[in-house]
Amino acid sequence: MSTTEIKSDDNGYKEVQAKLTKLSKALDDKAVDLEVLLRRMKTNAKKAADTAQTIETADLDPRFVELTVAVSTALGGAAVHIQRLAEDAVAGAAQSRVVQDSHARLYGQLDEIRSGRREKTPKAGFFAE
Repeated sequence: MSTTEIKSDDNGYKEVQAKLTKLSKALDDKAVDLEVLLRRMKTNAKKAADTAQTIETADLDPRFVELTVAVSTALGGAAVHIQRLAEDAVAGAAQSRVVQDSHARLYGQLDEIRSGRREKTPKAGFFAE
């Protein structure tokens, strides 16, 4: 069997369902992790902005104010992208659930019939031509 071929057996339906469940959970978990990261980045961006203000008030070298403001700006910009990534993770998890439901609706009963038989039955798509 070549590496491009997919191993197929009578439990293919259950394997796909399990993989879709695992994918949904992984995306949900990553969305939570990204939300935590997002909050931390926003907090750190605010702290950097406050620090820049403190440095400026202390009449230190303006170069340090500029560098600290640049850090704050970079963290704020990165936070925007992290937020988009978190939203994409949530959307991906929702979409994988839709796919899982569609897969169950289309193939669930067939799997139930095939799993209940002792005899081998044709694989899905065998009669389609």
